[in-house]
Formats: sequence, C-alpha cells, structure tokens
Amino acid sequence: MIEALDAIVPPKRPSDKPLRLPLQDVYKIGGIGTVPVGRVETGILKAGMTVVFAPVGVTTEVKSVEMHHEALEQAVPGDNVGFNIKNVSVKDIRRGFVTGDTKNDPPYQTASFDAQVIVLDHPNAIMAGYTPVVDCHTAHIACKFNKLLYKIDKRNGSKLEDEPKQVKSGEGAIVEMIPTKPLCVEAFSEYPPLGRFAVRDMRKTVAVGVIKRVMRKVGDKLVSSGNADAPQAAEKKEGDEPKKEKAAAGGKKKAAAKDGDKAAAKPAAASKDAAKPAAKEKEAAKPAAKEKEAAKPAAKEKEAAKPAAKEAAAAKPAAAAKEGGAKKKAAKK
Repeated sequence: MIEALDAIVPPKRPSDKPLRLPLQDVYKIGGIGTVPVGRVETGILKAGMTVVFAPVGVTTEVKSVEMHHEALEQAVPGDNVGFNIKNVSVKDIRRGFVTGDTKNDPPYQTASFDAQVIVLDHPNAIMAGYTPVVDCHTAHIACKFNKLLYKIDKRNGSKLEDEPKQVKSGEGAIVEMIPTKPLCVEAFSEYPPLGRFAVRDMRKTVAVGVIKRVMRKVGDKLVSSGNADAPQAAEKKEGDEPKKEKAAAGGKKKAAAKDGDKAAAKPAAASKDAAKPAAKEKEAAKPAAKEKEAAKPAAKEKEAAKPAAKEAAAAKPAAAAKEGGAKKKAAKK
C-alpha cells in the first residue's frame, strides 16, 4: 500500500499557462481600496502586473497580493487570494469576471461558444431557443441554445445525426450557445477550469457540458479559440449487428425456445389427461375386486359342502329301504 502511494505522481499545477483568475467577490476596504478576491486557476499572479478584467476590458495594475492576511510575492494555481488594484471602482467589476495578464493571451468577452452537452434530467426535450442558466466557473448567466449542431454518442463522442430537432434525457449533442449578458469562458482544451459548466433549470442540474470552441470578441472582430472540428461519424464494421438487433434476435430465440417447450409440454399434458379416466376405472374396479376376494371363502365353503350333500343323497335310498323293511315286519305281525 505504502509503495503504491509512493509511486503516485502528484498532478502538475498549470502555472506555465497564461493567467486566469475568476473573481468570487469584490470588496472595498477603507485605507486600502478595491480588493477583488478569487482563486488562481492557471498562471501566476504577482504584484506589479498589469491585469485586465474580462468581459468589460478594464485594465489596471496590481499593487499587492495577499492570502490569509499575509503578503505574497506571487500566487500560484490553487491559491485563494485577494489583490489590491489601482483606480478601479467596486461598481466596475463583479463576481463572474475573469482576470488575465494583458501581455500574455488576455481574456476577452465571449460572443458565442460551441459545447458538448449531455442532458442528465430534463422532463421534456431540449430544442433550439431553450435559455437556461449556465454555471461556469463563478459566473451564473443565462445562455441560449442557439443551434443544435450534431447529436453525438455520449460514450465515445462519435456523430449520430446532423442538426437534430431536439435532445432528450440521456442523449448528447454539440450545441452553439449565445450568452444573454457579457460573459467570459474558455475552451476546455486550453483552460480546463474555465471550460466546464452545468446547466441549471427548475432548481436542478438538467445538463452538463464542456466547451469545445469559443468565439471571442476582439475589438470589432470575432476570433475563434479551441477545437472547431466536427465529430467523426461512427464507423460500422461489416458483419456487426447493432445491439438492438442482437437483443431482438436473442429475444426471438428465447421466445422460440419457450414456444417449443410449450408445444412439447402439450402432448405430455394430453397423455396425462387421457390417463385420468383409466386411473378412475382402476379406482372403481378396486371395490369389485374386494367383493371378489370376500366371496372366495364362501365359494370354498360351498365346495366343502358338496361331498356332504352327496353323502346325504346316497343315504336317502338306504333310509327308504330301512323304512320299507320295518313296514313289512309290521304287516307280518
């Protein structure tokens, strides 16, 4: 166990990327000034840097950086810091804005973004025009589902259908989304913490997504950032049946086997039914057999009585002759 723990390589903090710090709150402290507070997601924040707040584009200089009331030389990803800035009012910046370095890939307002969305729990279907609240980093802004570009397989990301009419629970899609208010987000491939979002509606999370491509407003131009490639269509191998067809075939086989078992069981049931009258006759014959058994001793007595009857028959002439002799003697006298 200890060896396995020792072998785990700790994740590298993205300190080599350009600065991105979403604001959690903005305070006005007497004697110090405006103090924005947030967590450094990527890059490094140092005192003396010139930073810009997107999407409004306010630029200022960082006077000092503090964490837990202690001054820091620099803040690295994961640090919750407060930093003092010059000449910016509390009303100019607020929660949900993103701080970046003006010299190294500064953040810009997002005009629109393409995202891979997976619908988790929605009572109806999601269609173009749906406008729920999107929670991305510290921003909570309503975004419109402008176009459903592709329906995708949520497991491997392969394309299933172009421009679907609707997306239901359990399905995935690539969607073009337009914020209803100024918003700053980034592509997941470039800045992962700013490229994940949840879609909230009806007091629950109805969908989650990752941002594939962002259209930034740079002056009067729109600049694309992130991966703009369309998902690949799912390849079908020859001889491979879709899962549904396989399941249907399996179901048919099971049904056939069941029907065969039923058909085989029917003759057996019929023979069983045919055997019932015979069994009844057998049951009815039992008393007769008992009477027959009871009659056997009487027959034996009858057989035994036959010789006695013969002897009686044989004795009758002798008795008759005896009686005749007696009568003759009486007459002589």
